Amino acid sequence: MAHRTLVEVTAFGADPSGTGDSAAAVAAALRAACAVREPVTVRFAPGRYHLYPERAERRDLYVSNTVGADRRYLSKTIALLVENTRDLVVDGQGAALVLHGAQTAFAAIDSADIRFEAFSFDYVSPRVIDATVANAGTDGVKAWRELLLPADTRFRIDGTSITWLGEPSLADGEPYWTGTDAMAYTQVHDPVARRTWRDRNPLFDDVTAVRELPGNRLRLDYRFAEAPRDTGLVYQMRTTVRDHPGVFVGGSERVEIRDVSARYLHGFGLVGQLGQDLTVRDVRFRADPASGRTTAGFADFINLSSMGGHVRIADCVFDGPHDDPINIHGTYLVVSGLVGDDTVTLAYRHPETAGFAAFRPGDTIEFTARSTLDTTAGFTARVTAVDGPHDRDDADDARIMTVTVDRPLPAAVTPELWVAENVTATPSVHIVGNRFVNVPTRGVLVTTRRPVVIEGNVFDGMTMASVCISGDAKEWYESGPVADLTIRDNTFLRPSTPAILIAPTNTVLDPAHPVHRNVNISVNVFDGAGAPVVRARAVRGLAVTGNRLTGTGADALAESDLVAAEGCSNVVVTETVGTLRP
Repeated sequence: MAHRTLVEVTAFGADPSGTGDSAAAVAAALRAACAVREPVTVRFAPGRYHLYPERAERRDLYVSNTVGADRRYLSKTIALLVENTRDLVVDGQGAALVLHGAQTAFAAIDSADIRFEAFSFDYVSPRVIDATVANAGTDGVKAWRELLLPADTRFRIDGTSITWLGEPSLADGEPYWTGTDAMAYTQVHDPVARRTWRDRNPLFDDVTAVRELPGNRLRLDYRFAEAPRDTGLVYQMRTTVRDHPGVFVGGSERVEIRDVSARYLHGFGLVGQLGQDLTVRDVRFRADPASGRTTAGFADFINLSSMGGHVRIADCVFDGPHDDPINIHGTYLVVSGLVGDDTVTLAYRHPETAGFAAFRPGDTIEFTARSTLDTTAGFTARVTAVDGPHDRDDADDARIMTVTVDRPLPAAVTPELWVAENVTATPSVHIVGNRFVNVPTRGVLVTTRRPVVIEGNVFDGMTMASVCISGDAKEWYESGPVADLTIRDNTFLRPSTPAILIAPTNTVLDPAHPVHRNVNISVNVFDGAGAPVVRARAVRGLAVTGNRLTGTGADALAESDLVAAEGCSNVVVTETVGTLRP
């Protein structure tokens, strides 16, 4: 075994007793380790480490699916930063990292052969309020609710409103964040039914009085008399600015994250961007039950944008996000102008994505008509030059770039009507052995043309489709087609209808010009599913074979009910197992 240099964070002053702020010491230890030009392990002694943002590292970063070109949020605070290095392991040895304020928990930037392992991380007083309706009733004239709050929740009562307060900053004593009443977003969690869904928030409607009760409780009195019927439900409330990724893997190769408990992800999820070969294994995305919280993520848990190589997500638990647990996609950039016969201007169009270098010289670029998204009728070339945003600079316009290719563009490439995708930055994907629960949205979204296998997972009570395949040049601009997708040996418990959704945004629907190809859905169990189990649009080659239907309603379905296909060809539905209706 090759010699590894050992860097102990305690040697730099990190405090495993959980008494002092270890941010500066941990940052110094990681800087020293990144400067070592041989294999190195950064090791935490077992214990509890507090990490405040005031003395953490900061970097200017444009991050996909977050705040787009808004420069107010360009600077990111990063608790554990691995940068410009290779062959480095961060070994937590079971340490608990306690983060304060708004920061990215850890990041690997412009690095290779990096591993993060064996630690947990959580946030104190995060920017989400999980309020449980502990009791509710009426005196016949006025209704009331009692809300149970997590122990680290801070607030101020302002008449009939509540101002939520983050933890006081070490710098000035002011709260790291504030919010009022329901804030900007609410979803509702039913811990008994083990379901979560997006909904309006009635907690602060027609409030006449608010008072604090012992035991982390609030009482709200109302103008109306009818007793609320939501006792036991948890209202998960938050702001909506995705100012940080929870974890960031940017421009890095062969990164592995394993045996980590992600108790909460601030701002967004684990974002992988413009790198390749990422493994996420045995990561528990789940709130600490002792915290009193049920929210474990501000939005997605894992969002991979324009990654290459191979992505493997295995043996993880995804419990309690505010958006999709897994979303793997590229980015469609709109052709906004023609500069010459081989040069175009391209534009980011979704407000949450901008600023990073979508193309580099040598990449393969594919142009496609937005109306059809048919890649066979598109145009492929090699990028020779790029002028535009470069990940971390303060570009004049972080939404625009000029790209030159190695051959003349066809006349059909028309501004606003065509989009471009980086084909080089598309990964093969293996999602295996994971469990998804308490999800308000979809379970897995994936759009990549390289082989995708989704197998051996359990999807329990997804509010939307458990697996969703899009390809979107209209709203989110998350590219592209799938060409080899296998969904097998998964268990779909209490799924929504449909359990599997294939829904690209092409406006011209022609079976002769499909968006997606070669989708195989086999030997899965669908328990309690309604019809259709699969809804597909614009697919050539859809095989739904050997699946089992169980649970309530299975005997009311015929095999012909399983799939609803629109604009598809070569569709096969066969060998379904269960007490089907003839």
